[in-house]
Amino acid sequence: MLRTPAPLKGALDCANSVVACPTTCEVPTGSMLERCRAAKAYVDCYKASCERPASFAGFVEAFYSSPIFKLERGILGLVLSKGASDEDARALAENRNQRFAIWKVEERNETEILLSTGRTRSWLMVGPPTEPNGLGVTLFFGSAVFPPSRSGSGMGLPFNALLGFHKLYPKALLASAVSRLPDIQAQARAGTGDPH
Repeated sequence: MLRTPAPLKGALDCANSVVACPTTCEVPTGSMLERCRAAKAYVDCYKASCERPASFAGFVEAFYSSPIFKLERGILGLVLSKGASDEDARALAENRNQRFAIWKVEERNETEILLSTGRTRSWLMVGPPTEPNGLGVTLFFGSAVFPPSRSGSGMGLPFNALLGFHKLYPKALLASAVSRLPDIQAQARAGTGDPH
């Protein structure tokens, strides 16, 4: 039986959090991720409901500096010499940098960002407030993988082999990011980062 790795299991333990555990969801209409799907990419989408207000820049920084993503950053640094730092994550969040590790910004606006590397896209979005008082937001994370350019070749063996893990890992990434978000926003309020 496939066991959940300890770091991922810990990231998905939301019992004592103000953030609901990430769940699979429909791709938001009109989003950048929806356009990827319209272009025949494989897409997946996850969301987490947060009871606290969350800014877009704060979410982006929290995601790319989260404990789980730092593991990925470390691997990229060792294998491809394309590592990144927390400061790089902040620069990306504040639109001061168009590259982050192996990724480059393909498109962004006030609530979404789409990063690309090869056939893969990584997408974040902060939804509108979910409460009448303006508090609470829905945080989205999704990815897209475009098929090889060869017609009829499918998504490829590596993609199919890793699909099971890929369905678990995004939930852990999103949970890890939203658990870090309060620290990021507290730093901003304390003046150690730009308010966002």
